[in-house]
Amino acid sequence: MPSRRVLLAGLAAGLAVARPVLAEGLPPIAVTKDPNCGCCQKWVAHLREAGFTVAVTEGPVNPVKARLGVPQDLASCHTAVVDGYVVEGHVPADAIKRLLSEKPKGTGLAVPGMPVGSPGMEVTGIEPHAYEVVLFGPLGRSPFARYRGEMPA
Repeated sequence: MPSRRVLLAGLAAGLAVARPVLAEGLPPIAVTKDPNCGCCQKWVAHLREAGFTVAVTEGPVNPVKARLGVPQDLASCHTAVVDGYVVEGHVPADAIKRLLSEKPKGTGLAVPGMPVGSPGMEVTGIEPHAYEVVLFGPLGRSPFARYRGEMPA
């Protein structure tokens, strides 16, 4: 019978191999952001760490938001498109993966404003705020998930 160490090493190796395979199943995300925004870059890094391939376009974001139907009160500092859905603001990668898995009817997800502790908005020494991820679209809005920082609340 293999030792615990051998089993754990095998499991770790399997996960290391599986991660790229899982990432290949994720659709690419196209992000439009202001060229001077640092938090947007941190959010993009969060998505990449979660296995997404991200293409970034820098430029004016308000025309993109208007074209994609993002309501002004849900607007944040960057806008993304993934698999036909709009992702507005600092939405956690896990919420995006759930969106892609469940495929609810709607335009997309939004985290209004820039909540402290949301992906890309981490502030050393300040406790992450609780915030809501909103599913929005022509049929209205509904809560999709609640988070505190990157963790479901």
